This record gives sequence, C-alpha cells and structure tokens, in this order.
Amino acid sequence: MPPLRACATCGLVHTVADVPPKHVARCTRCSSVIRHGTHPASESRTAALLLLVPAITLPVMTLERLGHESVASIWSGTVKMLANGDYGVGLTVLFFSLVAPVAKLAALFTLSLGGRRLSAGARSATYHAVELIGRWGMLDVLLVAVLVAAVKLGDLVEVTAGPGVLVFGLVVILNLLASMSFDPHAIWEDDE
Repeated sequence: MPPLRACATCGLVHTVADVPPKHVARCTRCSSVIRHGTHPASESRTAALLLLVPAITLPVMTLERLGHESVASIWSGTVKMLANGDYGVGLTVLFFSLVAPVAKLAALFTLSLGGRRLSAGARSATYHAVELIGRWGMLDVLLVAVLVAAVKLGDLVEVTAGPGVLVFGLVVILNLLASMSFDPHAIWEDDE
C-alpha cells in the first residue's frame, strides 16, 4: 500500500504513490504540493548549522564603572552572577542562554545523524523535547537585553557591546534556521 501523506496546508490525507523525479504530488483540496520523501540536504544542512555554538565565550559587553573596566561573555557573566549570589538571574541566564540552546542543537544533531539508531519512542521523545525547548528560543535574547538594562545605571555605568553580541545573535538566528531546515518526517522514513 502506498504511504499516506498529509497536506501541510489543509491537512487532507492522501495516498501518495512513488512520484517520479521532477514531478510533484498536489493536494486535491487546495492544490498545495504534498511533501514526499526527504530533502536530500536536510540532514547535512541541519548538522552544518550546529557549528557556531562556541560563540557564547566571546565578549558580549564591556562595563566601565567608576574608571574600572570589565569584559564579560555570556559564560563568564553567568559564572560571576552565580558567584555573587544572584541565583535567580544567573540560573535563568544559564538555562535559557546556554543549556537550552545547546540541548536543542544536540537533540537536532542526534536526530539528524543518528536518529534511526534510536527506538521510535526515543525519537518521539527527543523531537517533542526539541519542540518544547524551541518555544522558549528567543528568551535568551530578551535575557541579554534585560541584563544590559539592569546593569546600566545612568551616567555611573557605561555599557559597550562586544563582538560576542553579533556572534551570539548569529547563533540564535542559525539555531532558528537549524530548526526550520530540520525535516521531522525524515526520522520516520525508515519505519514506513
């Protein structure tokens, strides 16, 4: 029996036989193209986007207060906050700016390259974890903005953005692109 495929636009389920190269299957209800098979570069594209995670160690900001200058990266700033007893903000930044994005990218990497070695239940749980973490994906950018606003105390403190801001923003964008380019149907292709 040919595999069943749902239209991504209207949800109508179709029986889609093998589609010859350079041809597409269209939905009978809305005429949208029905995805069949996986994009040949979806796995390698997702894996390639995972390479910029080390950007969290570059300086994000320079603080100058009363003539004293300190440079902080996401990692060093988080460590300093935890060492100074600011556990609420420190743990929040640690989780949403470091742990969650790295866990999401590691899960996408696992599903992209080794997902077929996992059981169906493990693949499903991993993909649902990626979806759950993805809902909180932009919170790390908001946290950095709130941190800068909290530190800036009028004329007493001068905050200057470092190169890490650009790279960290790029990592956030690439994280979103990695999620968009990942084809969740690919993890189930061998089961059909």
